[in-house]
Amino acid sequence: MELTINSTKTLHNGVQMPRFGLGVYKMTDSEIAVEAMVTAINGGYRAIDTAALYDNEREVGEAVRASDAKREDVFITSKVWNSDQGYDETLQAFEASLERLGFDYLDLYLTHWAVPGKYEDTYRAIQRLYDEKLVRSIGVSNHQEHHLGKIMATANTKPMVNQIELHPHLTQKPLRAFCAANDIAVTSWSPLARGSLLTESTLQKIAEVHGKTVAQVIIRWHLQSDLAVIPKSVTPSRIADNASVYDFSLSAEEMAMIDALNQDRRTGIHPDNITA
Repeated sequence: MELTINSTKTLHNGVQMPRFGLGVYKMTDSEIAVEAMVTAINGGYRAIDTAALYDNEREVGEAVRASDAKREDVFITSKVWNSDQGYDETLQAFEASLERLGFDYLDLYLTHWAVPGKYEDTYRAIQRLYDEKLVRSIGVSNHQEHHLGKIMATANTKPMVNQIELHPHLTQKPLRAFCAANDIAVTSWSPLARGSLLTESTLQKIAEVHGKTVAQVIIRWHLQSDLAVIPKSVTPSRIADNASVYDFSLSAEEMAMIDALNQDRRTGIHPDNITA
């Protein structure tokens, strides 16, 4: 099936999650953030990924209301931060997020990291929010196989999404296979490895062949790998460039060449090293 900016991934509860969206981590200047988000939405982006930690949920709500799109046409994700985890704490954190956003529901709510001794209760609270129809879909972020296994052993509703650090230097194939086997969609954060891949010679050669930038090649690799992807930028031209990945495709050989760049190298912390 041909990929477009409107392509979605069907989650295991039937909800259609956009395959492509805008990540808004570190968008802390209020005016610039709102402007960037409105530019993205009006340019065809149909998903915004925020979190309590990012301190820009208010701006996300403002941008959706200021854009040309209806609220129901933009898929909004947020996450409960580590210091707010636990059952009652998560319910309160969700309420605070919703109030900041100015919405009466979220499309996707995630546990941000698997805080030891807390993430199971956090997920239990997120399940309750789903049962109460305050969230259309639920999941986790930065969870390893053993975290997912623990959750699924007692969950009434297993996670629909696992959002993880993923890029050509960290392809996460075993974890992706585990998620696929359990019908859990995978979203890639830090999809460009915080810019460290932009000078990679294999990627530069592939980009040259297609008349595209390295960033566009990497985003296309994510999409063709059946991943959802949320590149971030506040620059209008780059927001447009990141979405201009639907007029070319990578060959099976090129996909394999990019897969082979894996070094299991992270730009962020390892999920097993997280603390509250």
